This record gives sequence, C-alpha cells and structure tokens, in this order.
Amino acid sequence: MKNLSIISLAALAASASAYAPNPVINVGAKGMSLLKPIFKLEAELQAAALGTIAKIDKEEVINEIQETARTNKALIYTYGLSPFSSEAVAILEGTDYEFTQIELGAEWFLLGGKESVARVAMSEMLDSGATSLPKVFIGGECIGGCAELAELKESGELEAMLSKAGVRKNGQVDEPEKKFFGLF
Repeated sequence: MKNLSIISLAALAASASAYAPNPVINVGAKGMSLLKPIFKLEAELQAAALGTIAKIDKEEVINEIQETARTNKALIYTYGLSPFSSEAVAILEGTDYEFTQIELGAEWFLLGGKESVARVAMSEMLDSGATSLPKVFIGGECIGGCAELAELKESGELEAMLSKAGVRKNGQVDEPEKKFFGLF
C-alpha cells in the first residue's frame, strides 16, 4: 500500500506540472487563418525583395530546413516576440521531451533575406500554406503551428507522436551512453 501512495503522489505531481494550452492564445492562433491571404502575400513579397537583395538560394534554404528537421526529431522555428511562438514552446516544454528551438527573428517584419525565404519555404511544406510562425516539426515532418500543436496536446496525441518519432525525454540516456558510463 505504501508503494501505491508513492506512485499516486508521483502521478499527481507529474500531472500538476503538465502544461495545458492557453485557450485564449489557441483561439487567436486559429483566428490567424482568416488573415492568411494577406500574410501570404506579404511574406512572398518580403522574401522576394530581401532574398533577391541578399542573393538567397531558396533550394539551399529548403535543404537546410529539411536537414535540420531530419537531425532534430522535435524542432520548432519561432519569432522571439510572438505570443503564439511562446505558447508553442510552453506546450513542448510541458511534454518533458527534448526539442530544438530556432528563432528566425524577433518578429516577421524584422527578418533578413534568408529568414524571409525560410518562412515562405516552410509555408509550402503545409497544405494550409500558413506563413505564420511557429512551425513545428516532429519526426522530420512539419505538423503546423501553435493551433495544431495545441490540438495534439489537448487530444493526448502529442506525447505519443513524440515518442513514436524517437524523441528523447529530458535527461534520458541512450543505451550506448549507458554502457559507456557503466550504467548498464
């Protein structure tokens, strides 16, 4: 009976530390789709202008994004000042799985040429074509942004998706590392 109490307390503590998506931010993230045509036009104009000035090769940017997504099993591209990016990072932090965060810039209007091209390239990886950030990649695939991540969290699918993609839990030691350090 004593072990059951300890397990129950551990489960209670774990559930208390889990992050629940902010419903206000989630509604805002879903509402951003209404402005998608305007954002898409703006993003394409910005990428064309800044990418041309900086002589950015879009194919190189696409290859870099794909390679980064392939080598980082959980990856998020963000804006530093975006409440949607902050919310998505909080959701990922609440899973206790490792992830890599790449900040493209403080906000869309402060992006340079390469970052502007990257934003458009990532939008083309989604059926929705959304140019907004964040963009979340799990197992090398772009799953969308804040709204999609919140939906996965609320449905209970996020942790299963992270696990299936082979994402490590924070502090998890892989088998070869255990053997190297004499832990197993």
